[in-house]
Amino acid sequence: MKDILIITSYFPPEIGAASNRIFQLANGLQKGGFNVNVLTPLPNYPTGKIFEGYKGKFKHISVENGITVNRLWIYASNSKNKLLRLIAMLSYSFSLVWFFMWHKIPKTVIIQSPPLLVAFTCLFFLRKKKRNLILNVSDLWPIAGLELGAFKKNFSYKMLERIERYNYKKASLVLGQSEEILTHVTSLFSKKPTFLYRNFPEFNPPEIVKGPTHKKLKIVYAGLLGIAQGIYKLCQELDYNNIELHIYGSGAEQFKIEDFISSHTELPVFYHGHVTREELHDLLMQYDVAIIPLLNRIYGSVPSKIFEYARLGLPMLYFGGGEGESIIKAHKLGWVAKSGDYNDLNKVISKINTFSVEEKRSIQKEALVHFNFSNQLENLKPLL
Repeated sequence: MKDILIITSYFPPEIGAASNRIFQLANGLQKGGFNVNVLTPLPNYPTGKIFEGYKGKFKHISVENGITVNRLWIYASNSKNKLLRLIAMLSYSFSLVWFFMWHKIPKTVIIQSPPLLVAFTCLFFLRKKKRNLILNVSDLWPIAGLELGAFKKNFSYKMLERIERYNYKKASLVLGQSEEILTHVTSLFSKKPTFLYRNFPEFNPPEIVKGPTHKKLKIVYAGLLGIAQGIYKLCQELDYNNIELHIYGSGAEQFKIEDFISSHTELPVFYHGHVTREELHDLLMQYDVAIIPLLNRIYGSVPSKIFEYARLGLPMLYFGGGEGESIIKAHKLGWVAKSGDYNDLNKVISKINTFSVEEKRSIQKEALVHFNFSNQLENLKPLL
């Protein structure tokens, strides 16, 4: 049985696409005959506070679904202060180095990026000619940070670019969740081996049956309520004449959204809090359309919600541009609106007719054929 170590900054019970992606990879490899160990911080995302049950601990070791999970100390913070966020990343990097010093590290290591600094720490301290270091890139930093307005093109940005290039150079293989990510990597290192590894979900697809008809179009958003998603601005910009907006999740904009709803009680906007992924799957089936917005088009980003909702047979309204928009169009998964253009978004919404059961089943069938986690994993295994 081949040993594999996965190093990540996010892992369940934390929520979000990054956590789900890595858990699914680890679980798939474990079931596929690999002996998987995971290195991750004590759970703290997205609150920036160590979860109950883990507080006051320097480390925590558990076996979950046959996977040994080593949770290491971190100075947890979700502060907007860049210095505090840097300290948080450095603290986890320090814990990783300490772990490397006292434990035997297998020859195959999968490293999640971003954060860039954590990935750099792993690639720097684990570099050996015989070690297979696989970099799993889910977002292009620092480019994404620049597009989100988190960075400016200054000395710090240039340093991050140098770290990014070092990471790609030292990786034996780069996994990218989008074609744009792989294009970027090969533009810097033309001979670097790459593999397109999407965040395909793996759960039993529900049976699609005819639900109740609604007087108004019921639109749902589910996920992180962060700056990149722009749900607070979405609440402000939507035309509510013939729609309802239902929101699930948590994150940095949660309180602003709650304040907006409490001060605009005349609008049909409803915040339902955070629910588990399993609960959410059942709840989503009662809605007509799921909206997937990005405040700004982010190069390299493909929201994993596309693949999740397609497996549910849930039509989507995509509002983020880029590769995600191309996927919606190519597989006929719903509608797209011009990125950042709220007038176009409202125009598209006004023309939406709810999908029939047959059309929803067609979306689900498309997902089962083209967004298949097991097939993707089988293609990856020979490279590990």
